[in-house]
Amino acid sequence: MTETVKYQLDEHVATITYNRPERLNAIDGRMRRELNDAFARFRDEEDAWVAIVTGAGRAFCAGADLRGEGNPAGDFPGTFWERPTVNSFESGWEIFKPVIAAVNGYCLGYGLTLVSWCDFVIASERAEFGMPEVRIGVPTIVGAIRLPRRLNWQYAMEMLLTGERISAQRAHEIGLAGWVVPHDSLLDEARALAARLVRGAPLAARAIKEVAVRTADLPMTDAIRFGETMRRVAAATEDAAEGGAAARERREPRWKGR
Repeated sequence: MTETVKYQLDEHVATITYNRPERLNAIDGRMRRELNDAFARFRDEEDAWVAIVTGAGRAFCAGADLRGEGNPAGDFPGTFWERPTVNSFESGWEIFKPVIAAVNGYCLGYGLTLVSWCDFVIASERAEFGMPEVRIGVPTIVGAIRLPRRLNWQYAMEMLLTGERISAQRAHEIGLAGWVVPHDSLLDEARALAARLVRGAPLAARAIKEVAVRTADLPMTDAIRFGETMRRVAAATEDAAEGGAAARERREPRWKGR
């Protein structure tokens, strides 16, 4: 049986690929389980420092597969009201390793929810972005929480309330995509960025991302106190000692991720 999600680790970079091109990588129950498995593997695998997420074929992810098998939101235990909602990377799993979205085509619904949780977004010139839920009578929840925090309020609400798609260039103009690149060079650009990221100490990078995420809504004094605590934790690692030694010896550091 063909994998609906592919996972490949190379030189500390995990590439996670949506792999249902015949369905424009729309998510059904099976794909939801395999996506969660892939992101759990990335989160837990100590040798994986950076992830690239992309899609096979002409779509990144076209959202939920309403005609597919199983629940694309996942079959999770719980009652109607107490069912957990932070149940995937899209909805907010805490993964503090850097994640790059290499958006190769249609990026709709669930796909855009995931992209809005990534640290870097590189878009093919062919990419299109949209939150179409309002046009089928369903509110998008995580998107409504996240997009206004990432974009200008009016741009976010335009996407959420019209359900219209925007081009890669427009996504770049409003700050959703950091880069727009020729389609054929998309993965090369993503891998080049990943190569730059893995030059940094992986535990320090994770600490930086966690501080950035957790302190966004904290008062300044509380934010600094948390950050300084994280600094002391990171300073006690083997990598911190290696970084100092490499600087003194004028050589490239050899990170171990511990």
